[in-house]
Amino acid sequence: MANRQIPVRRVLMAGVALVTLSACEGFDVDLRDIGNGFDTSAAVQNLPGRPRPDDRGVISYPNYQVVVARRDDTIRGIAIRLGLDANQLAEYNGIGPDVILRQDEIIALPSRVTEPSAATGAIGAGPIQPLDVTAVATTALDRADAEGTGVTPAPTEPVAAAPQEPVVRGNEPIRHQVKRGETVFSISRLYSVPVKSISEWNGLDSEFTIREGQFLLIPQGGAAPPPTAAVDVTAPGTGTETPVPPSAALPLPDETPAAPIAAVAVPATPDLGSDAAQPASGNARFLMPVQGSIIRAYAPGTNEGIDIGAAAGTEVQAAGSGTVAAVTTDTSGGAIVVLKHSDGLLTVYTQMEGLTVEKNESVSRGQTIGRVRAADPSFLHFEVRRGLQSLDPGDYLP
Repeated sequence: MANRQIPVRRVLMAGVALVTLSACEGFDVDLRDIGNGFDTSAAVQNLPGRPRPDDRGVISYPNYQVVVARRDDTIRGIAIRLGLDANQLAEYNGIGPDVILRQDEIIALPSRVTEPSAATGAIGAGPIQPLDVTAVATTALDRADAEGTGVTPAPTEPVAAAPQEPVVRGNEPIRHQVKRGETVFSISRLYSVPVKSISEWNGLDSEFTIREGQFLLIPQGGAAPPPTAAVDVTAPGTGTETPVPPSAALPLPDETPAAPIAAVAVPATPDLGSDAAQPASGNARFLMPVQGSIIRAYAPGTNEGIDIGAAAGTEVQAAGSGTVAAVTTDTSGGAIVVLKHSDGLLTVYTQMEGLTVEKNESVSRGQTIGRVRAADPSFLHFEVRRGLQSLDPGDYLP
């Protein structure tokens, strides 16, 4: 009878799988369903969940405190609840005191309030402390040794507590204040944290809307960095012996003149008017979306695309035929368009306005999708991606 019962763990895993599948409709925040199925699961294996706030909504860390907004909460309501100045709290978070906040939105506190305790509905007292993995492991080993020998370990002398060291980045979330022009996607790349995790920790809406001056909590993994392998270092002049060179007394071999190179037929120029006729690695896979000089080159980790200088109002063309996968805006109001192409590549266009396309719309190569936005200087930011991996646009442009 016991063999016929379904283990609880298996039921829970099946439930999690169903919830995950039910949430896959619409635009995939990590771009896994657009392109070649890029998998970001490894990036979230060590990310913790957001701690539960106390009855006031306060989460307390050693270096700062935040409040998790309730449904229909406002800055003024939070300030009254915590005995703070509403205008100061609003200015600190870059939002008006009476604007209705999203449920679970994070509000940063400019100064510390009373620490969470049982009286405020918290599970523990004081700020959330980092886990001392070494102490836990040592205690577990001592207990295991004692149980194996049947000897009760002798009590140790109390040791004075060492001064509290700063919480390492892996234990305390980074508190990031949004700057002009940043998006959740750029912040995700900055900290190598999936967009979905940032959204869940900060109660973002389905469009991942953020504002300039807003504080975001960026979760960090708790795993320690891998140990560095030891390398044997030898003193100069020791180690592998230098091979003996051939004798200089031997005559050099007679030179044999090289055979003449046969003429190679020049292949016919391919037709560049069709996407299907061009290889994915060819320089002319895509059209230049605007004509202009590159004012900022591709630099992975710093600039995931290229910036093409162009006058404000210049029409932006689709680099290749495809489907509009996403349309959104950054914090400065500039439009962002993502196109999905038949071979799994994505092209991203930012610093735009006056869009002429909508999400899920099919576009053709060279079709106008918007105009370059006015700026000083004005430019178009253009990226080529395969999933979340950025590629050098120079390898795909003429």
